[in-house]
Amino acid sequence: MKATEFTLKKRPYSDEEAKTLLSKVVDAETTDWHYNTHHKGYVDKLNEIEKALLEADPAKANGNYSQFGELKRRWTWNHSGTILHDVYWDNLGGDGDPAIGGDIKAQIDRDFGSFGEWKTDFKATSLAAKLSGWGLLVFDTLGSGQLKNVLVDEHHYGAVWGAIPLVACDVFEHAYYHKDGPKRAAYIDNFINNLHWGRINERFLKYLAR
Repeated sequence: MKATEFTLKKRPYSDEEAKTLLSKVVDAETTDWHYNTHHKGYVDKLNEIEKALLEADPAKANGNYSQFGELKRRWTWNHSGTILHDVYWDNLGGDGDPAIGGDIKAQIDRDFGSFGEWKTDFKATSLAAKLSGWGLLVFDTLGSGQLKNVLVDEHHYGAVWGAIPLVACDVFEHAYYHKDGPKRAAYIDNFINNLHWGRINERFLKYLAR
């Protein structure tokens, strides 16, 4: 075995552009440290764990405690945190108009009844996550073959096997408290209104074709 090297995915806008494009969702300071410190931290720790696993003794693995087991658990945490933040930043920077996402807009209408019904369900899903969690729109590839809104606590509790995250709303308190304080509902509304449905549609088509 050899360690996989993970890299911090570039956002579809510069750090300076983010301060303006995302200003209705999060403040300028948060656009910086949430990406360059927090998101990057998951990537850095993931790489540390990859290397540490090469040194950990699998023969000592057990259900109570082992270095191998704890590294595996934290690998899942940091990997999921990396992926969901990748999607989060890709989602943002638009005007919230779903009309430019033709294919996924049509799929939302089929699976949820209308965009408005999807929005109501997505907001409620995001509100219901724990104080550290996510609201996700996923493409349920291995199950229903439909779009589903999924609640995930932390980065991985409640995740669905084979479900591709298309929209990821970070509802950890660090994501919005600096601007909105405890007003999670307002943050979610602003998040939805800032979605870039063109990029979301591209992601949907990428995985629909597989």
